[in-house]
Amino acid sequence: MKEKITEQSIRLFEKKGFSETSIQDIVDSLGVTKGTFYYYFSSKEELLMDIHYKYIKTLVEDEERILNNHQNDCKTKLAGIVHMLIGDIDKTGLSAKIFFREMKNLKPEHLEKIVPLRDQFRINIEELIKEGIQKGEFKEHLNATIISLGILGVTNWSYQWFKPEGAKTAEDVSNMFVDMILNGVANEQ
Repeated sequence: MKEKITEQSIRLFEKKGFSETSIQDIVDSLGVTKGTFYYYFSSKEELLMDIHYKYIKTLVEDEERILNNHQNDCKTKLAGIVHMLIGDIDKTGLSAKIFFREMKNLKPEHLEKIVPLRDQFRINIEELIKEGIQKGEFKEHLNATIISLGILGVTNWSYQWFKPEGAKTAEDVSNMFVDMILNGVANEQ
């Protein structure tokens, strides 16, 4: 039931927004009582924190699996992270939208659990870029912080427009992004 409440809440938050969705809306859509809701969550905001925490914790765990594959070089790991992020939209697109759009509704004590994981995800990419620069896989003049933020900007914003059922698959979009990130868009002169 907890998972059903969470899944339905994600749909309602995406459709109406967190602030405009009431606990009554959630329980009515599931045909359960408020008591059922409060058995699993002390508040709507705790539910939102739970959604955020599960989303970012899973991303960090998936990213670390990619990074810990010592058989792959930095380029392959970076490509793997991009593929994972775009592919994740196919699986958890609404959660991504809620994560980025509704973080402003989390209380400071809940943000304390979310922000370090979000920062860790970015730092992991930044460290990968630094390692790639050191190994000569990436251009030496790159600023790893800015590049990691750029990669996250490109991939994270795609939840707004990417439609898994559209003309381009997650694999197609990921390949375009990886090519753009690793090779740029200009023809070599």
